[in-house]
Amino acid sequence: MFHHSGRLTLTLILLFEVVKLCELVCHISSNGKHANCHQANLGYVPQDLPRDLEYLDLSYNNITKLNPSMLSRYHYLDTLNLSYNNISCIENGSFKANLLLRNLSLFNNSFTEIPASSLEPLTRLQILDLSNNYYRFVTLEKGFSKLVNLQVVSIGGPLVSMVQGHDFVALKNISLQKFSLKSKSSLDYYEPGAFSVLNTDVLWLDIAMDSSTNLLYDMLKDLAGKKLNTLRFRNLFEFSYYDLMLDIFSFLPAIDLKNLVFYRGKFNENLLRLILQNVQNSNIENLLLLSVDFARSPNANKTVVAIDNLVLRHLIIKDINNPDILRFDWTFTWFRKVTQLSIINVNFNFIPCDAWEEMTNVVTLNISGNRLLSSYLSEKLCKQNLLPNIETFNVSNNQIDSLKTISLLTAKWPKLMQVDLTNNIIGSYNESCVWTPSIRILILRDNMLTVDVFQCLPITLEYLDMSDSYLERLDMRYFDQATNITQLILRKNKIKFIPTGWKSPNLQVLSLEMNSFGAIVQGSFQDLLQLKMLTAGNNPYHCTCDLYDFFTETLTDRSLSLPDWPEKYFCHYPLELLDTRIEYFSPGKLECDIHLVVGISVSVTAVVVIVCMLLCYWFDVPWYLRATCQVIKSKYRSKKGQETREYTYNAFISYSYSDADWVRGVLLPHLENSNPSYRVCIHERDFLPGKWIIDNIIENIENSHKIIFVLSHNFVNSDWCNYELYFAHQRAVGHVFEDIILVVKENVRMEDLPKRFCKLRKLLSTKTYLEWPLEENRQTFFWVQLKSILAKGSRSLVGYDNISLVHETVNEVVDTK
Repeated sequence: MFHHSGRLTLTLILLFEVVKLCELVCHISSNGKHANCHQANLGYVPQDLPRDLEYLDLSYNNITKLNPSMLSRYHYLDTLNLSYNNISCIENGSFKANLLLRNLSLFNNSFTEIPASSLEPLTRLQILDLSNNYYRFVTLEKGFSKLVNLQVVSIGGPLVSMVQGHDFVALKNISLQKFSLKSKSSLDYYEPGAFSVLNTDVLWLDIAMDSSTNLLYDMLKDLAGKKLNTLRFRNLFEFSYYDLMLDIFSFLPAIDLKNLVFYRGKFNENLLRLILQNVQNSNIENLLLLSVDFARSPNANKTVVAIDNLVLRHLIIKDINNPDILRFDWTFTWFRKVTQLSIINVNFNFIPCDAWEEMTNVVTLNISGNRLLSSYLSEKLCKQNLLPNIETFNVSNNQIDSLKTISLLTAKWPKLMQVDLTNNIIGSYNESCVWTPSIRILILRDNMLTVDVFQCLPITLEYLDMSDSYLERLDMRYFDQATNITQLILRKNKIKFIPTGWKSPNLQVLSLEMNSFGAIVQGSFQDLLQLKMLTAGNNPYHCTCDLYDFFTETLTDRSLSLPDWPEKYFCHYPLELLDTRIEYFSPGKLECDIHLVVGISVSVTAVVVIVCMLLCYWFDVPWYLRATCQVIKSKYRSKKGQETREYTYNAFISYSYSDADWVRGVLLPHLENSNPSYRVCIHERDFLPGKWIIDNIIENIENSHKIIFVLSHNFVNSDWCNYELYFAHQRAVGHVFEDIILVVKENVRMEDLPKRFCKLRKLLSTKTYLEWPLEENRQTFFWVQLKSILAKGSRSLVGYDNISLVHETVNEVVDTK
């Protein structure tokens, strides 16, 4: 056959096939200390990772058990994450080689009991998560008392139905930072005294009390007298609302507690009232109600017991769909003594007047993420909205469209210093405003500002953020009055030019990046005497000559230290050192000279073109592209071919040059001289001289009814035979593999065929094929089988999966060789 550039040729011509790339199952950090095997579909612990690993993440895999050999090579592990697997068994000694382990997560596996004995060697363990498994009891055996360095322990799962008095005795002498316990949807039994042995700073209880509300009473009684930083309940009532009169929180004031958190769960006015009544009699400083499902009871009435002594540093009410929680008892008296009040994403659109009256002690008010409208915040709706202590007012992420409304609302707040109006719809009105003189910080980021907004800005500001707000130009008259501004953030707007004569004598930080101006005009910043940081990158600059004029001509009486740049970056001006007070100025070099940009672009383009040309020459890329086009065309024609097509040849024979004598002397005479005779195509005789070889191969394969492959060791090692096998494979895809005839001339193993032809390899490993027998008395049967396949009625002899294969009786010939 024809010769070419070896295996590389075949590899490149097959580029258009679908190639499945093997991905590394684990990502290893550059220092070899961290391995991330997260979600790699592993059923084992990889053994080819660096031995000095310190961090190994095997979460979200299919590991079912651990034995001593799996982790024995990783002696330096500090953190091991085995969460979200299916581990049901940890054999003793599995961690004997990991004595440095400090953080172990076995969260969300399939343990039916806590693997205490397997954990005993881990005396340095600090963080242990065994929660969300399938054990029924949370008893920590005596071996846990040896884990004296434990700081964070998480246990429990969906099948835990009881807490027994001795369950946590092993932790009695261990001071924990955090202890978490999870049970089934409704805990059935709690033995008094179980929590009394706990010594923890933070206690998280994912325990529902729907059917056994008295259990909470016993738990809090066990915690009485203990010092806790945080007590957090998750889904305290998961399916029902508490409507009993028993005060299940009566022992709450007896706990030395700072932070009380309720996350999710069913809440009504009865439960909330019991909580607040006990909180106001306790030392609790911060109360958080997060994502709770609040609903009024059908027979709810206004209570005569007011919650008016709730002294809190922080009251956070967040992510609650029902705004009725704010006035659960038809009043707002529970806000009266709160210092920092956050009502975030509670879905309300106005604040009643009596609510303002109760917030006289509030210093920070955060009502972001709601549906507040300007019309409902107007001072005209509430005559008494004096908040004498408020300093910070956050109204971000609402639907405020009028800045004047905010100025009227806050006009009587004498200590107000900061207003945050991020992500509203301010900017559509032309309005003037009067602000409280105490305001210093105004954040208008992510609005829809126009130049008219400057008429409504307070002139006492020191910090003004108007970034990302579609602002197109500045009103310099405002800056003539707002002389106290030290920081001005104008990034990500559409400002098209910087006016001259900017007067802000105290401005120190100016952010102008990502706008639309192309030049900084001479004299723009000459009165910014205190400017220390100017950021103005990512603008469509045209030239820096004017910018250089600014430095050289307008600031010659001040100290300026320019970077040591070549003179060309400043057009035709010479480089000189000046003296100005600017401490930081760093425009990009590519923004400073259009000639440099063009030069670099042309150079890079030329290098890329030259490299591409060399690669094309070295690897003969045009030849490969032409061959690929021919293959694509042949596949297109094969799809359009019809069953009734007439062929030029009965068969195309593909063979190695070393097998040419057998083909010409044996195979051809028996086929072409038989009765009936067969017209056969071979390359030596029938290929058109002067025509490209690829065209000859494809055209003659297409014009042949069958394709006969004479398989031998030489065939497997021949590049051009592999081409013909590949082209026949592509044709077979269009003809459902019905036209391929495989003749094994030598005892070649089918595994020797190129792995690229996986479909043919699979078929050959499961079906019979036609083998050339050396004994003359058996060759008659070979010719009968071959001619029967080539006959006009050969379609009836199509084998399994529609490939032309010899009947299983051929095995008898092979077996008797």
